[in-house]
Amino acid sequence: MMSPWLSVIGIGEDGLAGLSPAARALYDGAEIVVGGKRHLAMVPEDGRRRIPWPPQLLALVPEIEALRGRRVCVLASGDPMCFGVGVTLSRRIPIAEMVVVPAPSAFSLACARLGWPLVEARMVTLHGRPLELVVPHLQPGAKILVLSADRTTPARLAELLRRTGWGRSGFAVLERMGGGGERLIRATAAEWGDREVDDLNTIALDCVAGPETRVLPVVPGLPDDAFAHDGQLTKREVRKTVRALGRFYTQLSAIYGRTSDRIAGVPAAPGDENTVAVWLAGRSRAEALGLAAGRAARHLKVRRATRLTDRAVGASDDAARLVSDYGFHFCALSLGDAESNSSPF
Repeated sequence: MMSPWLSVIGIGEDGLAGLSPAARALYDGAEIVVGGKRHLAMVPEDGRRRIPWPPQLLALVPEIEALRGRRVCVLASGDPMCFGVGVTLSRRIPIAEMVVVPAPSAFSLACARLGWPLVEARMVTLHGRPLELVVPHLQPGAKILVLSADRTTPARLAELLRRTGWGRSGFAVLERMGGGGERLIRATAAEWGDREVDDLNTIALDCVAGPETRVLPVVPGLPDDAFAHDGQLTKREVRKTVRALGRFYTQLSAIYGRTSDRIAGVPAAPGDENTVAVWLAGRSRAEALGLAAGRAARHLKVRRATRLTDRAVGASDDAARLVSDYGFHFCALSLGDAESNSSPF
């Protein structure tokens, strides 16, 4: 087994001065330093090779892999394993070849400034993600921490909250936490307007619903108009039976000789919470429950598909009986390569 050659070090706004002795030793001993422009600006030029992250982070991962055996240090913001580059790298490089040294995350720093228990806060990142990811977390009394994409995120999020009836919510923006330029701005979402903030900011929401605010339920059975759909929508009463799927997955995995945690459920059509695609880990075949082949093709990115047909899957008598008991049917997809177009449950 190769010894660790890649160090991923969390660095704060206080730069090298804020590193622990262990992190500083890894940085000082590296042959090559990798980081974003902001990170590299925090450390002095000392003749070592420096590699800045490109706009598309994933594009540099193969180059880092090619450096295997060299002493490489990647500088990252805060905790590299909290929505950070450490997660990306650990998916491609065995953790046994890495040393990860975290600094306090933006979430931890925000909770320390606001006096919020971290375990009670909901955490969302909007880096490269749609603003609407915040919406499912909006509940009266909820505390939400949001990593902004840039300086425009606070104004856009405040406008979304005003538009959806959450304008009374506490709206705090924390800039450049941990450094000399740290600033905390408090308002409500309705009051925020177009205030200027730094690109490096985190938003803290203390959710307050107005008298006319429509609060989405957190249990199965969302109202029909909560979905974007093409007119084909499972009835709300049927959607409420989604809890049965948990038992279904467990029993199906037993038939296939797999544990239930190796099966991933992915919504295959808008609003069809009881209509899912089931991936059996390590197989090139996927079965979608209760889903016609044509609709499956629209909701899955399918490459090199060898067959796409509506039929019953004859995997075994037990499987057929189980499907019959739960009232679902299979649409068999034999795929060379496929990935979901939707987020997992």
